[in-house]
Amino acid sequence: MSSSISRWQFFLIGVVGTAGNALVLYAVFASKQHKKHALIVNQNVLDLFGSFFLTIVFILRLCYIRLTGVLGYWLCIVIFGEYFVWVGTNGSTFNLAIITVDRYLKVVHPVWSRKYLRPRVIHCAMLSAWLASILYNTAMIFKTSAVIDGHCLSYLFYDAE
Repeated sequence: MSSSISRWQFFLIGVVGTAGNALVLYAVFASKQHKKHALIVNQNVLDLFGSFFLTIVFILRLCYIRLTGVLGYWLCIVIFGEYFVWVGTNGSTFNLAIITVDRYLKVVHPVWSRKYLRPRVIHCAMLSAWLASILYNTAMIFKTSAVIDGHCLSYLFYDAE
C-alpha cells in the first residue's frame, strides 16, 4: 500500500477545510466579534479561500480536460497549477506572521501597541498578506509553468540563473 495521498483524500481535505472555516466565520460574525479580531477573520477567510479552491481543483482533475491554446494555458495556470490554492495557503502563512508580530507587540510593548496599532494599520497588514501572496504566486506560476502535449506542467521549469 502506498503512503502517498490520493486525489480523493485531497478532495476530502478541501471539503472539510471549507466547511470548518465557513462555520468559524459564521460563528465570529454571528457573535459580532469580527471587528475585534480582524486578523483572525482574515486568517479564516484565507484558509476558506484555499480550501474552497482545493476542492474545485480536485473536482476538475477527475475530468479529463485536454489543454490547448490560450484557454488551455490559462486553465493550466489558474486551475491545474493550483494558483488560487497557493494564494490562500501562502497568504495564510503571511497572515500568521502578522498575527505573531501583533501579539508580540501587544504583550511586550502594550503602550506602543495601543498608540500605533490602529484599525487602519491592521487593515493594511491584512491587505499586505493578500498582496504579497498574489505577487509571489503570480511570479512563480508564470515563470515555471507550461502546457506540453495537452498536459499542464506547473512549477516545473526553473531558470538556472
